[in-house]
Amino acid sequence: MPSSTSLSPAPRQLRLGAIIQGASGNMAAWRHPEAVADASINVKFVQDLARTAEAAKFDLLFVADGLYINAKSIPHFLNRFEPLTLLSALALVTDKIGLVGTLSTSYSDPFTVARQFSSLDHLSDGRAGWNVVTSPLEGSARNFSRDKHPEHAERYRIASEFLDVAKGLWDSWEDDAFVRDKQTGVFFDPDKLHTLNHQGQYYRVEGPLNIGRSPQGRPIVFQAGASEDGKKLAVSHADAIYTHQDDAVLASAFYADVHRQLAEQGRSGEELRIFQGITVIVGSTREDAERKYQETAGLVTIRNALDYLGRYFEHHDFSQYPLDEPFPELGELGQNSFRSTTDAIKRDARKHGHTLRQAALEAATPRPTFLGTAEDVADGLQHWFETRAADGFIVRGGTPTSFNDFAEQVVPILQQRGIYRRDYEGDTLREHLGLDYPENRYTTARSASPDA
Repeated sequence: MPSSTSLSPAPRQLRLGAIIQGASGNMAAWRHPEAVADASINVKFVQDLARTAEAAKFDLLFVADGLYINAKSIPHFLNRFEPLTLLSALALVTDKIGLVGTLSTSYSDPFTVARQFSSLDHLSDGRAGWNVVTSPLEGSARNFSRDKHPEHAERYRIASEFLDVAKGLWDSWEDDAFVRDKQTGVFFDPDKLHTLNHQGQYYRVEGPLNIGRSPQGRPIVFQAGASEDGKKLAVSHADAIYTHQDDAVLASAFYADVHRQLAEQGRSGEELRIFQGITVIVGSTREDAERKYQETAGLVTIRNALDYLGRYFEHHDFSQYPLDEPFPELGELGQNSFRSTTDAIKRDARKHGHTLRQAALEAATPRPTFLGTAEDVADGLQHWFETRAADGFIVRGGTPTSFNDFAEQVVPILQQRGIYRRDYEGDTLREHLGLDYPENRYTTARSASPDA
């Protein structure tokens, strides 16, 4: 059985993930001369990205997902791989890098999800992670024979119970339950098989799960988002958070608040890693990086931008408003979808006096968090890391070549500065993140028993 000793490195080390998002999140990035236009369904493109990230010793690959599209959706969303299918394929062409996929608790069943991620964990020898989302888009309900999309708070209550069930199912078998003794004919130790028998508000699940524990015990649990409900879910259940704040001050405040809530839950800050989602553009000079940004941003039309903005607000039609008048008053619109994002868009529009045109273009073509030379980008990452704005970053290139530029130019600088690994410390995603091995609950109870 793996050791329960903490694997956290000393001194503190920066963590990196690479997001798999086709030609990028930009509405028109696929039009760039250097873009692979069908990147969202081009397995060779994704395999090349995975190999580049693994060669640069990234902790993980991260696949976002959604369950509802329409004709105004980002092109990448219209035609893309299902995350677990893609990650299963990538498990066979990589050796070390973690594999994190997004899956909704609002439109799935705990037994199936626990089995899927445990299977990926075994296929990859302990490199699987689940990015838990509650599905922000109201249209998702209509794709799953539902009359109504659950309200924001209820979605998180469902998610919390869902995770209770999944974790219970992952403990169905203790680590050494499968004996497989050919001489005695004993395949498993029945004392180390456990039935869950969960009876809750939303789920009734008997169990046990029909797959055992993996080399990392169970898959890593990510939580994506920055709302209050999201943070509460994360501090109760998650091993890592994927979030986004616009600057180091806001990110540090988020980091501090999560750690405060962790302490209130009786959890150590070393039990959860906070990843900031960032976009980067690396240039030979700052002017070159700015040119690259303007070139890509210029591909987005105002119509593209309005469509992009509308997705965050439940696919609201922004074309009905005057472009060059103040950002419209939307009331509670967006509160049941991407709440933290829509709050930020409305807040920034009020703060800066943005017109609809300005707000839409800024949302659709946001200036990269880190833009400049390789040294500039490394300086920025180091500052955020050392000021406790993040434990790590999920990196997306702002142009078709930006990710490779980052891996080839920025990563070596971070390694030279001693804040990023030169090689993997272990084989599992849990080891990469420096997280303790989760002992099976029944093993723990047996060890604590006076008869043990």
